[in-house]
Amino acid sequence: MKTVLITGTSSGYGRETARHFHAQGWRVIATMRTPRAGLLPESDRLRVVELDVTEPESITAVFEAAGPVDVLVNNAGVPSMGVFEGTPMARVREVFETNTFGVMAMTQAVLPQFRERGSGVVVNVTSSVVLGHMPLSAVYKASKMAVEGFTASLALELAPFGVRAKTVEPGACLTTNFAARATSGGSPDELVPAPYAPWARKAMAGFTGRDLFTEESDVAETVWRAVHDTTGQLRFPAGADAVWLAEAK
Repeated sequence: MKTVLITGTSSGYGRETARHFHAQGWRVIATMRTPRAGLLPESDRLRVVELDVTEPESITAVFEAAGPVDVLVNNAGVPSMGVFEGTPMARVREVFETNTFGVMAMTQAVLPQFRERGSGVVVNVTSSVVLGHMPLSAVYKASKMAVEGFTASLALELAPFGVRAKTVEPGACLTTNFAARATSGGSPDELVPAPYAPWARKAMAGFTGRDLFTEESDVAETVWRAVHDTTGQLRFPAGADAVWLAEAK
């Protein structure tokens, strides 16, 4: 029985991905910063473990608790929306600590066992913001573009050992709490300073007026496909809007 360790499974894409792998018969290590009962199926093949990807001691503890794993899915992330001028640098660092450095730290922790075994897959969940020019996302996009570049180079380093690295690029989903969390880094006046307000309203109207969006199941199924891909494909857009952006690009 294969084992997948997934970060950020308390909601959204991570939770649906944990459910999907469990339904396919895998053993799932579902990690979240604050574990809560009732979020995932009760099963002897599914274990919820506390993890903060920004804390080295927490990362060490989670791999000790998990035992050998076959796949690491780096899904945990901090969303951020707002005008860059109004984004405090403390918020910028918070976003990068989780979205970029957390991904790198988790990956570095799992690589020795993958390399020694000669198999394993790292899937880094980024975002469709890397596929197009999207407003109000400068910090978030920068953190995710960094992971895209990191994964592309990492895949080359790992190939001689039979280890694979992939990215999954989810589109926008209306049923997650992304927007609420994305605007939690400051007051509305800070996130969108007054001179930017008319432009920001127009930009947001364009976003919410789109016809194509992503479902959580799209992301779970795409992660599953990326894990099992042996063609050498590196990037996997997930969701109708992400696929459209990838094709347009």
